[in-house]
Amino acid sequence: MSVTSLQLAVVKASAVRRYGLAFVLGAVAAFGLAPFYLLFLLVPAFSGLLWLVYGAARPRGAFAAAWWFGLGHFSVGLYWIANALLVDAARYGWLVPFATLGLSAGLAIFPGLAALAARRVSGGSGGVGRVLVFAAFWVLLEWLRGWVFTGFPWNLMGSVWAISDDMMQAAAVAGIYGLSLLAVVVAAMPATLAANDGWGGGARPTVLAAALLVVVWGGGAARLYGAAGLGENTVPDIRLRLVQPNIAQKNKWKADLRIPNLKEQIRMSVAPAAGPPPTHVIWSETAATYVLSNDLAVRKAIAEATPKGGATLTGALRTTGAGARPFRVWNSLFALNDNGDILGTYDKHHLVPFGEYMPFRGIIGLGKLTAGTTDFTPGPGPRTLHIAGLPPVSPLICYEVIFPGDVVDAADRPQWMLSVTNDAWYGTSTGPYQHFDAARFRAVEEGLPLVRVANTGISGVIDGYGRVVKRLGLGEKGTLDSALPKALPATFFSRYGNAVALLLALVVGVAGLRIGRSQRV
Repeated sequence: MSVTSLQLAVVKASAVRRYGLAFVLGAVAAFGLAPFYLLFLLVPAFSGLLWLVYGAARPRGAFAAAWWFGLGHFSVGLYWIANALLVDAARYGWLVPFATLGLSAGLAIFPGLAALAARRVSGGSGGVGRVLVFAAFWVLLEWLRGWVFTGFPWNLMGSVWAISDDMMQAAAVAGIYGLSLLAVVVAAMPATLAANDGWGGGARPTVLAAALLVVVWGGGAARLYGAAGLGENTVPDIRLRLVQPNIAQKNKWKADLRIPNLKEQIRMSVAPAAGPPPTHVIWSETAATYVLSNDLAVRKAIAEATPKGGATLTGALRTTGAGARPFRVWNSLFALNDNGDILGTYDKHHLVPFGEYMPFRGIIGLGKLTAGTTDFTPGPGPRTLHIAGLPPVSPLICYEVIFPGDVVDAADRPQWMLSVTNDAWYGTSTGPYQHFDAARFRAVEEGLPLVRVANTGISGVIDGYGRVVKRLGLGEKGTLDSALPKALPATFFSRYGNAVALLLALVVGVAGLRIGRSQRV
C-alpha cells in the first residue's frame, strides 16, 4: 500500500475506527519514552495523528482525534500511577481506574487543544505548513500543561532524546521544550509523503527534517567532544555516599519497622568504602521516618552515620512546635552535622496533589495518600543551601525535578542540585526510569551536576552534560560512593529559561503559516 493510499484509508475510516486508531497511535508513541526508547514508533504515531487531525470534517473532529491520541498516550505512559493506590489497596484500590483514566483524560485535553488550534489556524495550508504549525502548538500546550492546575510536565515529548547524550545537549540552549519541538517536527514530517489533499507527495521535507536531526546531533557531539572525560572534572576533597536501602513502601512507616529501617540505613552509611572514605552521606526522601525538627534522639543516632567534619543530608518531616496553632507539616530535607545539629533545612514547595495534599477534601471525603492526616504545607520556593564543606546546593524533593526552569534560585545560583525521592510508591514500573530522565534534562539545562538519591532507585550522579557518572539500578539495595562533578559555566537556558523554546515555537509556527500559503490546497 502506498503512503497516499494509507492516508486515504485513515481519513475515510468511520469515526469509531478513526478514534480507535488515534488511541492506538497515542499508546504506540508512549513506547518512545523510557525505558523503551523505540523512537521509530513516533513516525507512524505522529504522521497518523496529523492525517486524522487535518482529515477530520470539522475542527471538533480534530480535537477529538487528538484527545483520543492523548488518552492512549497518557494511559500507557502513566499507568504506574496505579501502583501508588495499590500500596493501601483496601482503602484506595477502587480508585485505580478512575485515577489512571481520569488523569489521562484530563491531560489529553492539551494535545486536543493543540490540534484544534492548529486546525483552525492552518486548516487550508499545505502539508509542511500543517506539520510546523501543529508542532508549534504542541509545544505551547506542553508548556501550559507544565503549570496549569499546579502543573504536570511529565513525559514531555522531548524526553525521548534521553536515549542519546549527544541529542540531549540541545537542552542547554532550548530546554526540553525545544527538544519536544524537534521530536514532533521530525516524527510528523513523513506525513507529507502522501500526495493527496495538499500534503505534498515529495520526499524533500522528510529529508530536510532528518538533516535537521543530524545537525542537532552533530552539535551535541561537538559539545561533548570538548568536554572533560566522564567523572574527571570533580570538586576536590568531597566524596559523597548515596544510600539506597530499597525499603518497600508498605514497610516504610510500620511502627515496628521504623527503628530497624533507621538502623539499617545507619549501618549502610558507615560500611567500609572501597576507595576514599565518604565526606558526606545522603539519604532519600523521608528516609528518616521521624520528625527530625523535634527529635534530638534520632538526630543523635543519625550523627553516628555522619563523617567527622562532614554532614548527612536526609529527607524527613518537619512540623511546627508542640502546641503551635495552626499545626503544620512540611516534607523537608535536613542537613545534620556529626553532633546531630541542624545545619540547614529545605521545605518542598511543589506538592503532589492527592499524594501530599487533598484538593476538594470536603467534597471527595478522602485523605491524602501519604502517611498522616494533615496536608503538607508548601515551602516558599527554590532555595540554595549553604552547608560548610559543600558547594552551594539546590535541593529538590520528589517530582520537583520535573519542572523545567524552576529548579534553582536564580538570585543565589547553586553549584549543584540534589534530588531526593521515594519512588517506592511506583514499584518496578516505567515511572522511576522516566523520573530519572527528567533529572538528567534538568542537569543539561542548568549546566549543573545533579545527585539523585532514591529509596528504591534509581539513584545516581549526573554531570552538567546530563551524563550518568554512576548509578544504582531500580530495586537494588546498596550504597554508591562518588566524587561530585564540577558545575559548568551558566548555560543559555539558565539565563533565559523556557522563553527560548517558546520563541522557537513561535518562529516555527509563523514559518509554517508562510510555507502553508504557498502550498495551499
